[in-house]
Amino acid sequence: MIVGLHHATLLTGDLARSRAFYEEVIGLQVDPRRPDMSFDGVWYDIAPNQQIHLMLLPNPEAGLQRPAHGGRDRHVALHTDNLPELVSRLEAAAVPYTLSRSGRPALFCRDPDQNALEFIEVAG
Repeated sequence: MIVGLHHATLLTGDLARSRAFYEEVIGLQVDPRRPDMSFDGVWYDIAPNQQIHLMLLPNPEAGLQRPAHGGRDRHVALHTDNLPELVSRLEAAAVPYTLSRSGRPALFCRDPDQNALEFIEVAG
């Protein structure tokens, strides 16, 4: 019945800062088809028919203490075909990350708004 994930939506309080992270550090491309809405935001294509949406809206959980390891928090998991390159990009941008505690080739980091992201390496 469920055949895929269309998009995951994350809140941001500073769209320019988040765009720098998602575009320059993570390397995502903007989908220009986002319609005008009552709030600012951006859509990123991840794979055919899969996206991440950023919404510039107040965070109802502002000030909530997040676990240090993103795997212990709700998170979005994405595939990567080059985990070492991602590690280099995160380190160059001084973005902290932790390796998966499962032993899989994966890591967790947080975006500038403290949304947890998991990156799992898959064969390219």
